[in-house]
Amino acid sequence: MFALLSTARKAILSVFALGALVWIASCTPTTVTGPTINTSAPVQVALLVPIGTGDATDAFLASNLENAARMAIADLQGVTIDLRVYDTGADAAQAAAAASRAVDEGAKIILGPLYAEAANAAGIAVRSRGVNVLAFSNNTSIAGGNVFVLGATFENTAKRLSAYAASTGFDRIMVVHGDDVPGAVGRDAIVQAIVKSGATLAGVESYPLSQQGILDASSLIAENATANGANAMFLTASVNADLPIVATMLPEHGINPATVRYIGLTRWDITPQALSLPGLQGGIFAMPDTTVSAQFDSRYAAAFGGLPHPLAGLAYDGIAAIGALVAAGNRDALTARALTQSQGFQGTAGIFRLLPDGTNERGLAVAQIQNSQVVIVDPAPRSFSRTPF
Repeated sequence: MFALLSTARKAILSVFALGALVWIASCTPTTVTGPTINTSAPVQVALLVPIGTGDATDAFLASNLENAARMAIADLQGVTIDLRVYDTGADAAQAAAAASRAVDEGAKIILGPLYAEAANAAGIAVRSRGVNVLAFSNNTSIAGGNVFVLGATFENTAKRLSAYAASTGFDRIMVVHGDDVPGAVGRDAIVQAIVKSGATLAGVESYPLSQQGILDASSLIAENATANGANAMFLTASVNADLPIVATMLPEHGINPATVRYIGLTRWDITPQALSLPGLQGGIFAMPDTTVSAQFDSRYAAAFGGLPHPLAGLAYDGIAAIGALVAAGNRDALTARALTQSQGFQGTAGIFRLLPDGTNERGLAVAQIQNSQVVIVDPAPRSFSRTPF
């Protein structure tokens, strides 16, 4: 398993890219409000998807996004959505052109694109037109102005887990991250979350992304954790790459999971083998409301003959939010003020809300590995009036 670290890391990085974690220099648009609409007439929504990139995975995801959007439209009550699908192509310029054409043809809001550069370009292209963009990206560097990101963010996960750890007495938290871009982005999100939670930052340590690099760094990481009195270690590591080595080597160097809580920025349950790692027993990570997400998966499979891509639910969420706002009969339903209403929306993975800075909050459960099984120790909130954020 360890010998496959390099190959596995490449695989997980491709997933990061698929989730739009391609960190770029942002040209964040200035704040716009949004168009007024006629709520008694069909509301035109543009769906921008990655067709035409030449990549089979993109084509599959594009199809899933459109399927989920149309499923959401069918679920709406008293609202008619005129969904029009546009191809973003293989580069940001094509995405910008598609966004401009969509608005020329009457779109009142844009759902998508997926990749960060494309979403950033689309937002800039329609900024002066007063049209908001609900991107499928989870890259918060492009959020703001008329661009809102729907994807689950590191910031949201780090905030949830830091607050929970601090509230349960694990309040001296060391951050341990890989030395690549996702690791650095995760590190920054965790550090900010620790500070906001009232916990103490008990150091920041990194390691090279290789088997030998982790082996060499583990001793120093463990030594510094002990010296700093850390009682928790927040890891950016991913189950398909560096986590198996990190979760094996740190306990071997004295970071006992019985007394030092391991916290995961990524999902630990996506690979069954990870649940049996001795170093992760008692550790915690965040996950969406599994009851709600299972319902969406089941309904999608029944309608389209197969389980949806993990990102497909974002299209459903976008349409559900738009539909809920339009149903209220407000001509300003698609303005930034309406989109960022504090009560939020019910999505395919639980509650979520868009924030004025273009990012989002999602209701997450805290899960713990107990005897190699996933146990929910703090359920996902069902409303933002009682969230643990």
